[in-house]
Amino acid sequence: MFRLVPDIYKFDTAEEFMKSFHIGKGDCIVTNEFLYKPFLEKYDEGADSIFQEKYGAGEPSDEMINAIIKDIGDKKYNRIIAVGGGTVIDISKVLSLKYTDDSLDLFDGKVPLVKDKELIIVPTTCGTGSEVTNVSVAELKSKHTKKGIASDELYASHAVLVPEMVKGLPYKFFVTSSVDALIHATESYVSPKANPYTKMFSVKAIELILNGYIKIVDRGESYRTEIIDDFVLGSNYAGIAFGNAGCGAVHALSYPIGGNYHVPHGEANYLFFTEIFKTYYKKNPDGNIRNINKMLINILGCDGNNVYDSLSGLLDKLLPRKKLREYGMKKEEIEIFTDQVIEGQQRLLVNNYEPLSREDIINIYRRLY
Repeated sequence: MFRLVPDIYKFDTAEEFMKSFHIGKGDCIVTNEFLYKPFLEKYDEGADSIFQEKYGAGEPSDEMINAIIKDIGDKKYNRIIAVGGGTVIDISKVLSLKYTDDSLDLFDGKVPLVKDKELIIVPTTCGTGSEVTNVSVAELKSKHTKKGIASDELYASHAVLVPEMVKGLPYKFFVTSSVDALIHATESYVSPKANPYTKMFSVKAIELILNGYIKIVDRGESYRTEIIDDFVLGSNYAGIAFGNAGCGAVHALSYPIGGNYHVPHGEANYLFFTEIFKTYYKKNPDGNIRNINKMLINILGCDGNNVYDSLSGLLDKLLPRKKLREYGMKKEEIEIFTDQVIEGQQRLLVNNYEPLSREDIINIYRRLY
């Protein structure tokens, strides 16, 4: 019913983490220079470092991974230490595997996934929850989509929470990452794979994140740094929930938008969030979604008739949504993306609260277009 593979640690500072884990020779730190310089450099004791941004901006891709593997060459590492957001973490999960000439082969299932390096993950956003999951997602450049692989080989040995390193997250990235965590918690709650253990983590994550949002709207953007622990823990709880119960259509339908128009992952998910839950509720108002709605009504102080409009109203105060066409999507892509999702995202679609037909998916894209 429930599994949690990595050990979870929490430190007040990056210095405590680096010294406790004796980071040094034989280790490879995958991070960003803006994190490495203030937090890690003075404590790295001879570890090698790789700066993700040197290999491209935005979401992780097979091309980024291949370029890093090429630069690593014949170097042998005992541990990969991922310190960063979703891009750094997803790349690092693949780097902890036995290297292959083309990472596309891993995502296409053409070669086995074999772990040959220990993996330590330190998330510096409050969204992915990836530090406790066995999933890595990358943009496959040649295929113009994003795809995930799920395997026990991708679990970290240790997940490390360091709130100090999340406080400096720019406001927009704070919002897009934490909205992603909220969606992880909500999608996993209504998943057919959900059970009392996973729901316990989903509920706590939803409460922490939404109550935090209400305080930030009331007290201003900068207040987030005072309650950052709530979001770090909320993200982690959401990761534990979806790592066991899975995410569904919100993630599946957002992938073509992220892959083709380079929309940040959390932002792309948010575009679809409430519309898909409205569709679920119309199809079956009497399952787990009823409990989600009760929870939202209690937190948001709204009535049952406009629960998703109230949720959107709160989230839009943090990050206003745009129409899909504003990102560059074309009308003829509605059916193209629908078929791509049905063909390539069954790993996610099997976790839908209610099955969505091709026509359902087309209509969701149309309404958001």
